[in-house]
Amino acid sequence: MKSILAFGDSLTWGFKAGSWTRHAFEDRWPNVLAAGLDGKARVIEEGQNGRMTVHDDPYVLENRSGAVALPIALSTHQPLDLVIIMLGTNDLKWEGRQRAFEARLGMARLVEIVRTFAYKPGGTVPQILLMSPPHLGKTEDEDFAGYFEHALAESKNLGAQYARLAGETNCFYFDAASVATADPTDGVHLDAANTRAIGTGLVPVVKEILSL
Repeated sequence: MKSILAFGDSLTWGFKAGSWTRHAFEDRWPNVLAAGLDGKARVIEEGQNGRMTVHDDPYVLENRSGAVALPIALSTHQPLDLVIIMLGTNDLKWEGRQRAFEARLGMARLVEIVRTFAYKPGGTVPQILLMSPPHLGKTEDEDFAGYFEHALAESKNLGAQYARLAGETNCFYFDAASVATADPTDGVHLDAANTRAIGTGLVPVVKEILSL
């Protein structure tokens, strides 16, 4: 059986828009993907609310840097056949880091971590699938508008930046915005149908990558 690491932020964790709770197990996109692979692969959920590519969040207790968490996840879950990375939305929050260009630089660092990690003897470097998140949307939620309203247009540039990075680094690429739209309740997170849509959309892509 193949092993896939789904590494991301609240969209991978399954944050239910407007509720601060988690979508049901069967609705979260990593588990929808696993179901669509018909038992030929396990998909490991590794989502953290607020996670960024390489930055920490000074306002919370836990470290939210993907560059810190990724080596731990690689070590914990190896051997792996595929790592799917969907990050970048939270990189757009902070003043001075609100460009998709910087998110691409952070994603490039994560690709480097996967490629250079010291896997156990006999282990191989997993394939990498970069995934750009659904675009940010307008919302009347004051807190989420405060975090992201300045970055609505820039979020639409993540796809082009990640597609370019995938081409430069010989990674695979999937645009989650092609199948999913943010819930206007907070303009960031997804309802059950849209998070399921990401998993469903990934099924043929992952089957091709892993020859399933």
